[in-house]
Amino acid sequence: MPRRSWKKFENRLRTLNNGMVNNLVNIGYGNMVMATKVVAVLSPYSAPMRRLKEEAKERKMLVDATQGRKTRAIIITDSDHVILSAVQVETLMQRFTGRGEQ
Repeated sequence: MPRRSWKKFENRLRTLNNGMVNNLVNIGYGNMVMATKVVAVLSPYSAPMRRLKEEAKERKMLVDATQGRKTRAIIITDSDHVILSAVQVETLMQRFTGRGEQ
C-alpha cells in the first residue's frame, strides 16, 4: 500500500478511536456500554431496586450482562433500559470516571 493511502487510513482510525471507542466502558465479561447514555449506576440489594428490575423485565427493557453470575450493579440508561452487571458499583464508577482500567 502506498504511503499516502496509509496516512488516510491512520487518520480515520485516530478519529474512530477518539470518537466512539473512548465512550465505551467495560461493564464486565466483554460487555460494553456507552458512557454518555448512562444515567445511574445503582446497588441492586434494596427492595426498590429489585422492583425496578422486575418492572424492566416485564416491559422487556432488561439487559442481563452478568453471564449467569450474581448481579452486583444495576445500570440505568437514558432510553430507560436497565442493564445488570456482575461488576461492583465502585469499580464501574472508577471506569466511568476514567481512573479504572477499561
